[in-house]
This record gives sequence, structure tokens and C-alpha cells, in this order.
Amino acid sequence: MPPSSPIQEFITQKTIAVVGVSRSGKKFGNTIFSTLKAKGYRVVPVNPSTEALGGEQCYPDLRSIPFPVGGVVTVVRPPETEGIVRDAVAAGIRHIWMQQGSASDEAVRLCEQHSVAFVRNECILMYAAPVEGIHGFHRWLWRVFGRLHGG
Repeated sequence: MPPSSPIQEFITQKTIAVVGVSRSGKKFGNTIFSTLKAKGYRVVPVNPSTEALGGEQCYPDLRSIPFPVGGVVTVVRPPETEGIVRDAVAAGIRHIWMQQGSASDEAVRLCEQHSVAFVRNECILMYAAPVEGIHGFHRWLWRVFGRLHGG
């Protein structure tokens, strides 16, 4: 059996925190939150400026979540991701998905330094099954052109 990729390891996590959800509900972090929730994941919204999102308690940071989290998706600017990686390490989270536009060299270095599995510059909605709609089409295109990784 081939070794699993960081992508495959991440999508097998049952509880995933999403950092970058907004109170307005209009950011891509909210799309990730609601789509993963609809796919059966336990999704934990993280935003220091709101108390609840979609009927779920929203936590101000990763260390405030009172139960184990398997992975975290970052949908924030790269400098913010660096702090999220530090918080994830402190909270014992071993899988980080840096959504496109969220990664930085320093965040990657921190993951490597602390042996945290990470994915960067990929869209989680192209990998978390079932992949449907525009993300299914995008996945198909990436497969055709040899750009699909670990899925």
C-alpha cells in the first residue's frame, strides 16, 4: 500500500477547525465551514470577533477549543497563518491545511520544525468527498493537466 499523502491524512480527520470564518457569512472560510459540515465533518469555527456561526459555538482561537481537533484549515492572510501554526502546535493539532493564499514560508518552516503535516496552495473542497459542482469540475481539470496532488 502506498504511503498516505498529507492531503489524504488531512481529509480523514473527523474534527476540523476553520480559521477565517466571518460574521457576515460572505467569506470563503464560511463556504469551507458549511461545505465540510454538510459532508459530515465536525467543523469548529474560529473567529475572535463572534460567538456563534451557523448554530455552532465560535471560538476565539485554537487553544480555546475544549475538545480534540484533528486538523485546522487556514483561510487568512499569510502573516496570520504563522500565529495559527504556533497555536495549533500548542493545542496539539498535527494537521494544517493552508488554503490558497494563506501559506507563508515561515508557516511552512514552523510546520516542518514541529513535525506537523501540512498542505498548502490547494483547495480542500477539491479533495473532501464527495467532490461536487464547480470543485468537482476543477478537480477533473487539474487531474487532466497533471496538477492534482494526493487525491
